[in-house]
Amino acid sequence: MIKVLQFGEGNFLRTFVDIYFQTLNEEGGEYSVDIVKPITFGSLENFVKQDNKYHVVLRGVKDGAPIEKPYKVDVLNSVIGPEDYGKICDLFSAKDLKLIVSNTTEAGICYNGNDKQEGFIEVTYPAKLTKLLYHRFCALGGGKDTGVYLMPVELIDHNADELKKCVDKYIELWNLPAEFKAWNDECNFYCNTLVDRIVSGHPKTPEQAAHLEEVLGEKDLLVSVGEPFGLWAVEKKGDIAKYVKEGVHNIEVVLTTDIGYYKKRKVRVLNGSHTNLVPAGLWYGMETVYDCMENKTLCKFLNDTLAEEIVPFVSDDIKATTLFADSIIERFSNPYLNHLLISISLNSISKWRARNLCSFTDYYNNHGKIPANLTIGFSYLMAIYSSVVKEGDELYTAQLPNGKIRVLDDIPYLEFFANGGKIEDFMRDQAVWGENLDDYKDFVSTVVENVNKIKGGINLL
Repeated sequence: MIKVLQFGEGNFLRTFVDIYFQTLNEEGGEYSVDIVKPITFGSLENFVKQDNKYHVVLRGVKDGAPIEKPYKVDVLNSVIGPEDYGKICDLFSAKDLKLIVSNTTEAGICYNGNDKQEGFIEVTYPAKLTKLLYHRFCALGGGKDTGVYLMPVELIDHNADELKKCVDKYIELWNLPAEFKAWNDECNFYCNTLVDRIVSGHPKTPEQAAHLEEVLGEKDLLVSVGEPFGLWAVEKKGDIAKYVKEGVHNIEVVLTTDIGYYKKRKVRVLNGSHTNLVPAGLWYGMETVYDCMENKTLCKFLNDTLAEEIVPFVSDDIKATTLFADSIIERFSNPYLNHLLISISLNSISKWRARNLCSFTDYYNNHGKIPANLTIGFSYLMAIYSSVVKEGDELYTAQLPNGKIRVLDDIPYLEFFANGGKIEDFMRDQAVWGENLDDYKDFVSTVVENVNKIKGGINLL
């Protein structure tokens, strides 16, 4: 038996990690997952009612056809709260515990110098982990075969590295033995990860709940809905391949020494194409990503941008990146996800800088000219921002051809445009972009010209 300890009981872990271990069991593996609720907020009542069993329903488009497939999950051995410290210690002292997974939100991996070694419920997740690892070290004698693999899925860069840094700080803060630090350094493997699956979770309306109850043939208080696509890239360290199986097991699992490639691919292809598409979609009255995909002009704009200006600059393996881009198109065409453009548009300026400027720069450096579609996408973004007006305290809106939208971004950016700031000045502001965008020949002048055309009713797509 391979035991997995999981910090977090939320929809994402249950629709991603737990269904993976469930699938491995169905394929002949022997895995058991114990969940520790990291904070006291919320209730475990539904887990008790259902004996830790639940369903996952994957809804979407796969291989061009709509699917809605339920999966029963019974891989959970126990689900306990942070107040059950004795039980948690027992789980940590089990010799066949090999994997520790966590999702404590982006803010969960942090250090607090006021955390006491005697505390537990009230301290941070890394503090809890340090205390429990020390318990394991003492209980099992600190042998090399007592180490574990830690795979945080929190959405921060270098998540495992950051977790290890926090643990090291608590070892120093609490003056724990040098032997324990050596064991943690040499025998425990902190593996950075990247996860990718859109999970909408529990049904939000009575109608959705009734539909899922019909699909399942029973009422499930823990049912969670996700998309068919799933990718878990895990940093390959030690003998992790003995415990984490590669390949497609409901989700695709990749063990790799280059997590950076998968992050770059996701940020540029998935997030970057989103960010470039959304302003044009909003300008022409679309509400969701699915609406954009149903619009032939917007769909072609997305495909052309990916094929010509994003995919060629992700890695030398164009074929692999193209396959990923194809899967993105299929995911964007999922009618069940209801992915609102206005939600994606939050903080569009920093998103464009992080997700699109890198592709823009690579194209420019390779071709000696600005990329047409990324420039058009940016032009629609500037058309929206240059239309911003202030209607109240921190309330900024833009009147578009098909209606008014609220614009949410850093206040200084919105104030700049609300006060009549010029697009060319904004594009030259190195504090905004990290560089002067006028250094790209013809970029600023083209965008200003494009915005005038857009506001004059000309469709640039």
